[in-house]
Amino acid sequence: MLYLVLAVLSSASMALVLKWFRDQKGNRYGILLGNYLTCVVISLIMLPDKGLILTGSWVTLVCGIGGGLFFVLALVCMQSSIRANGAGLSSAFARLGLIVALGISILLFHESPSAIQFVGIGLALAAIIVLRTDGGAQKRSKGGFGLLLLTLGASGCADAMAKVFDTYGSKSQDSLYFFWLFVTAVLLCGGLALAEKKRTGKGFRAGEFAAGILVGIPNYFSSYLLLRSLQELPATVAYPSYSTATILLVMGLSALFFRERLTKRQWPGVLLILLSLGLLNA
Repeated sequence: MLYLVLAVLSSASMALVLKWFRDQKGNRYGILLGNYLTCVVISLIMLPDKGLILTGSWVTLVCGIGGGLFFVLALVCMQSSIRANGAGLSSAFARLGLIVALGISILLFHESPSAIQFVGIGLALAAIIVLRTDGGAQKRSKGGFGLLLLTLGASGCADAMAKVFDTYGSKSQDSLYFFWLFVTAVLLCGGLALAEKKRTGKGFRAGEFAAGILVGIPNYFSSYLLLRSLQELPATVAYPSYSTATILLVMGLSALFFRERLTKRQWPGVLLILLSLGLLNA
């Protein structure tokens, strides 16, 4: 249970740090670059056999590169969505990306969801409809709902890539998969940061890069600690507990520190998301 609690704290802290630095004045990719550089260092430390970097399988390399693409897209979308929609709602939609991963598993791996999971998918779609018709959210931010959907889709594809590696890759190269994933993310963020600097003239600020380090540490260990918790708890307990506890913690701390409040229309949507996540993981 301790690993699960630590995984929830790690996951929630990512969203809150991004929220805290939502109005950065420097290069907007500085935080993301600091985050992924930190993850590369940690993954290299965690890699038991450094020789695997040169001798690992092509499956690990391809899956790592694909995972890196979607990880960057997911975090960029979440960073933008937090500014537009708040940390709580953005975190909820990131967790809802599970329905995308489930859909890809059905198409590619011919997995058959249970009747309960189909109900969970239905509730997830209902939640999206409820939140889509929230007039207050639309007034607060033009395009805000689109950012939520992009966050959902990118997060789901990132989760699905992990499933692809789990199916076709070697478990002995798990650490190598994370290494290539984060190396890819660093290269992408570096390119985006240089393009942003050329376009706006904004360089990196030390505070924002440091914030990236604060994001990177929980970013890596949220996945690591969740895997450790699955060794102690059934998946039917660990996954829904992790998802719902993260959402509730982010919403509670966002209300406490940032005075974020859900609208009356958003509350039913978020409750539907929490219920759907529990059913999807059943």
